[in-house]
Formats: sequence, C-alpha cells, structure tokens
Amino acid sequence: MVLLESEQFLTELTRLFQKCRTSGSVYITLKKYDGRTKPIPRKGHVEGFEPADNKCLLRATDGKKKISTVVSSKEVNKFQMTIHGLVPGERFMKTEQLYRAINQ
Repeated sequence: MVLLESEQFLTELTRLFQKCRTSGSVYITLKKYDGRTKPIPRKGHVEGFEPADNKCLLRATDGKKKISTVVSSKEVNKFQMTIHGLVPGERFMKTEQLYRAINQ
C-alpha cells in the first residue's frame, strides 16, 4: 500500500476510476487514524500517546492497486467536495461517515 499526499491520492483515484469505468470496481474505505506507525504492545510499557489532531485514513483499491492518504479534520470538507467532483452522478462517502470516522 502506498501512502500518498492528498493531491497525489486524488490523481491516482481519478486514474483508478477511469480504468474501472467500463468493468471493475473501486473500493474506498476510511477509518480513524491516530498517527501511530507501530502496534500497541499487549504487555509491557505503554507510552501515553495523544494525537494532536483527529485524522482519517482513506484507502482505495481496484483489487490490484492500493493507495491511501491521511486527511486532517480541517481538510475534510475540501477533500470530500473534490472527490464528489471526480465522479459526478455517484454518491459515496457521505459527510456523516467522514465526520464519524474522524471524531470517534
């Protein structure tokens, strides 16, 4: 999986949509992201980790290629409007879903 900046993610997402337009599907998932890059150990010392900002991890795949990006809560509206502009006529990633994922 490739972690991209927001603009690169949108460019690659556009390519995935164009590639799968005639046949195939693009799956987009999202979840809350706290900035950790290592898993929490089951036993032992657990550091006090407090994220500075609520973030959302977005992933997209067509089954072969996987891309991802991290969006902060400040960029959610702009990012969502950009994604809706990529695929007119299709509705996905409603505002409530993004806010719930970020603010959980």
